[in-house]
Amino acid sequence: MASIRELHEQLVKKERSAVEITQETLDHIQELEPKLHSFLHITAQQALEQARAVDAKIAAGEEIGLLAGIPIGVKDNMCTKGIPTTCASRILENFVPPYESTVTQKLLDAGAVVVGKTNLDEFAMGSSTENSAYQVTANPWDLSRVPGGSSGGSAAAVAAEECVVALGSDTGGSIRQPASFCGVVGLKPTYGLVSRYGLVAYASSLDQIGPFGKSVEDTAILLKAIAGYDPKDSTSLKVEIPDYVASLKPDLKARSKLRIGVIKETFGEGLDAVVEQAVTKAIEQLQRLGAEIHVISCPNFRYGVPSYYIIAPSEASANLARYDGVKYGWRAPEGDNLLSMYKRTRATGFGAEVKRRIMIGTYALSAGYYDAYYLKAQKVRTLIKQDFENAFKNVDVLVCPTAPTTAFKAGEKTADPISMYLNDLMTIPVNLAGLPGLSLPCGFDEQGLPIGLQLIGKVLREDQLLQIAYAYEQSTSWHLSQPKI
Repeated sequence: MASIRELHEQLVKKERSAVEITQETLDHIQELEPKLHSFLHITAQQALEQARAVDAKIAAGEEIGLLAGIPIGVKDNMCTKGIPTTCASRILENFVPPYESTVTQKLLDAGAVVVGKTNLDEFAMGSSTENSAYQVTANPWDLSRVPGGSSGGSAAAVAAEECVVALGSDTGGSIRQPASFCGVVGLKPTYGLVSRYGLVAYASSLDQIGPFGKSVEDTAILLKAIAGYDPKDSTSLKVEIPDYVASLKPDLKARSKLRIGVIKETFGEGLDAVVEQAVTKAIEQLQRLGAEIHVISCPNFRYGVPSYYIIAPSEASANLARYDGVKYGWRAPEGDNLLSMYKRTRATGFGAEVKRRIMIGTYALSAGYYDAYYLKAQKVRTLIKQDFENAFKNVDVLVCPTAPTTAFKAGEKTADPISMYLNDLMTIPVNLAGLPGLSLPCGFDEQGLPIGLQLIGKVLREDQLLQIAYAYEQSTSWHLSQPKI
């Protein structure tokens, strides 16, 4: 599939219509979905109506933006008016929101064509998209393997060209890890840069919506469209949004002394040798492009996973308390009394992983354990943030692997939650500190599975991450590879 800019030029020159592009995309989805299962809801009728509106504007001589007529996928934990939003959970199987999330409204205002809602781990809890109540998404590079999670449906859809770009959400790596597994670009923005209004909450102090794209430029275009202050979101930042696309340059030499720090704690035990080799070569390439390379220590990085798996479940236990069979969503058959109905609804409506995290969080917040677990995890979070602050005194950007391995086989880790949680080892600290992080392809293993390089930036320096990622991308050919499905 062509890039956003190429499709835009075709539309403006009237070489193709938005309806033609949309119909081709829908046909492609129909062809691949029996194998991939990337989408929970395909919105063909609405998509064609949106495409016709774009064609009408072009026919009337009106100017259109870059995203007008572009097929986009949206993770199914973002509210879409009149379209089911299930969070891949049985407890929300009949929920149709009466309003739009801020990000989807911005896409509609830009003329984008939403072709469907993508699959995810239930309530965004997981690293493999195997925890969905409805289906398991496959990795386009190897259908026997997972696409990562929780935004695996969005990552797989972009990799398989079922849409041009897609939205995901990232609580502990849920954009970057599937981007690594599926060989696409994924960006988790600074906390507060993109509105969370209409995003179904998992862990409110960590969740952030972000873009997926086949290229850095496509990712930058989508980020520009969704970023910005929103009075409906109390955590939204009131800052000026730069033109992320205009600053993309093919090399780094125009920048004076760009300093990149390599986080030494992310290398060594637990990291696959082939991943380490690919990331090391990518760092050498960044050096050839004009960057200074420094080895940096973030000693508390290793405590990211244990602190995250106290903080996130604690917030989840509070956020998911509202699903009781009364206010909205699915209700179990009536029990003997109200309490019985509550119990049946939550016991049958939630999947195993969601129930596990609710129980962990409720325990961590309970009287007698709050100080021992939740408060201590928050103190560790502060130490991790301080590690980043100290590192950024000496360097501009940090690099490390996105994930310790390439995509693993479906079912391989479902019986071992701890092993599954360790997939987010490299990505979780970024969420705990509220920083921006980007994953882009930097190689393949011997099975032909993609490997991701993670760039971590200072607060609100997405522009710098995109510049570095673009320079690296343009000097390599990894992003040009296509899965054969």
